[in-house]
Amino acid sequence: MTDTPKNPAFDHAAYASAAAAMLALPIDPAWMPTIVANLRVLHAAADHVGTFPLPDEAEAASIFTA
Repeated sequence: MTDTPKNPAFDHAAYASAAAAMLALPIDPAWMPTIVANLRVLHAAADHVGTFPLPDEAEAASIFTA
């Protein structure tokens, strides 16, 4: 897994600020670097998972409910 997402133009800090504003979620500015770092890790993980090849015959997992 790489630390750099495939789309380096994506602005994680701008996304965090916009999402917080849209959700009316107050964020202490001291936490913003940690939030942005987490978004970078999640973005890199999503890129990694998105490149995993699946065969055409792959099926979704069953859903079990109680």
